[in-house]
Amino acid sequence: MIYVSECKSPLGKITLASDGENLIGLWIEVQKYYFSNLKQEIIKKDDLEIFDKTKKWLDRYFNKEKPQISELKLAPKGNEFRQNVWKILKEIPYGETTTYGEIAKQLAKITKKEKMSAQAVGGAVGHNPISIIIPCHRVVGKNGSLTGYAGGIDKKVRLLEIEGVDMSKFFIPKTGTAI
Repeated sequence: MIYVSECKSPLGKITLASDGENLIGLWIEVQKYYFSNLKQEIIKKDDLEIFDKTKKWLDRYFNKEKPQISELKLAPKGNEFRQNVWKILKEIPYGETTTYGEIAKQLAKITKKEKMSAQAVGGAVGHNPISIIIPCHRVVGKNGSLTGYAGGIDKKVRLLEIEGVDMSKFFIPKTGTAI
């Protein structure tokens, strides 16, 4: 059984999902891969403790109060590769960015491989089921391209602006991706 609740944000409606104890999903309205990892029956239930905590966390985030990821019980569903990528995402500090290539290098070290594909990392980042909290918006292309945000590039820009990131070094690609 999967429980869902909705809340409003400066980015639009947000849908939260829980297994009853942990947060397993957070999607911005019209985000790609919405509920893609959830195959169980879904029931609306607003009174779960994890939903209350998450909504308060999001309010603080949008008020630029820098809440910690560790304050919430997260349990995103995904294979080992994706879990490793999402773990690295959680380590990107508030207000900072990294590249898909840098994450690939970190993963290569963790898995003791010579190298790892930045494009494979991009796929895992794009399928992050707990956006905003697991900060996939902090990942950019190596050339400064603001590419690859399932919630939309406009939302990625807004999240980085909320965090006080200097946006002058980034650009929105016209077509394609530059991972």
